[in-house]
Amino acid sequence: MLVLIGAGSTWQLQGWRYGKQLAEQARLQAETLNQLTLIAATAQLAEQDKRLALEQRLSVSEQTHYRKLSDAQKDQDRLRDRLATSDLRLSVLLSEDPASGCSVPAGTEASGVVHGGARAQLDPAHAQRIVAITDEGDRGLIALAACQAYVRGVSH
Repeated sequence: MLVLIGAGSTWQLQGWRYGKQLAEQARLQAETLNQLTLIAATAQLAEQDKRLALEQRLSVSEQTHYRKLSDAQKDQDRLRDRLATSDLRLSVLLSEDPASGCSVPAGTEASGVVHGGARAQLDPAHAQRIVAITDEGDRGLIALAACQAYVRGVSH
């Protein structure tokens, strides 16, 4: 009978020790999971902050792009209006190379200070087409600058 009581108490003692070890393992696992959860939450907050900062930079970049595009459009509109009302005339510098065989008569000199060689005034319709071409070029350069700013913002 003593052997049975001794075996039973040994069994209980081992069960108690194993139970204590399992409880300790469960506690350590819970602490580890809590630490991992805190690390993940911190990383998520950092990523959200990065995303918000990027969105703000892109918003500023977009506003700058829009303002530049709008300003360029206003400048082009004013230039077109001035060309249409003959308030402004475009001219080109004539070549003074007699070997070229191209002789374009110089226009009458307008009241203004023009330094350099002889100039010929462009027909207003041609001037309008040139302004339209430069307008498209300006818009393309502004769009390119905006794309480059976007790529720089996203890559950093």
